[in-house]
Amino acid sequence: MGFESFKGCITAIVTPFQKNLEVDFQGLRRLISFQIENGIDGIVVLGTTGESPTITEEERKQILKVAVDEANGKIPVIAGTGTYSTAESIKMTREAAEIGVDGALIVAPYYNKPTQEGLYRHFKAIAESVNIPIILYNIPGRTGVNIEASTQSRLLEINNIVSVKEASGNIQQIMDVISILPSNKTVLSGDDNLTFPIMACGGKGVISVVSNILPRQVKELVTSILNGNLQRAREIHYNLMPIFKAAFLETNPIPIKTAMNLVGLPAGPCRPPLCEMSQQNLDKLKTVLRKYYEIPIQ
Repeated sequence: MGFESFKGCITAIVTPFQKNLEVDFQGLRRLISFQIENGIDGIVVLGTTGESPTITEEERKQILKVAVDEANGKIPVIAGTGTYSTAESIKMTREAAEIGVDGALIVAPYYNKPTQEGLYRHFKAIAESVNIPIILYNIPGRTGVNIEASTQSRLLEINNIVSVKEASGNIQQIMDVISILPSNKTVLSGDDNLTFPIMACGGKGVISVVSNILPRQVKELVTSILNGNLQRAREIHYNLMPIFKAAFLETNPIPIKTAMNLVGLPAGPCRPPLCEMSQQNLDKLKTVLRKYYEIPIQ
């Protein structure tokens, strides 16, 4: 069986919470509908941006069911199911597949820092446990371990490991991976501000944080590059640079949820240990947001 790789503009969607920190399921439906209306190519649910470490097992299943139901086959739903335990990751990925997701995003194991061989065996075991496409997620700044190009290459030989979300920030490594990719597999940017350079080097899309609030603009950036219109893409890239930076003034998803609340999208607070933005960074964020939203931001 062949598995299709992922490309285009995919939103790493936030998990909206009510003031009492319960999951806002109606808000989640609104956010998914907003993404579909704005032409997004897919959503990642329960990734880093979705505050997956703070989500209970029961909440996770319900969030995935709601996402699959609201997307209703219009766009792929990709579940973040990676943990630092191979057995737990297999369990979560199987559950997500049973719920009906279209793929799984598996982050490198964090905290326990496996070797490259350990990483290979971890991802291989998860991929072989399910019959859905898998995206490898390399983000050493959060996990403490880098999936090296040679290890990514080995893993991409596995049939249903179809894409890599690269957030290492190491352009040389990313180019090394792209240069050895099988033709039916893709590299996706894991950093909004590196989407343009990564795609100019052969990447096929982004898993974006900023598209939570500016889906149409980020989608146009990606589409312009895929269509070979680098001049237009460069214009959009530099136009979006201020919000790309502002979205990471503090730990993601604190700034993006704050921005969404400011412009009237359901996001709510972050769960502890994440907290509200500092006043200084909040002021900076508001200044940047006024560049993109005409509504008054208090």
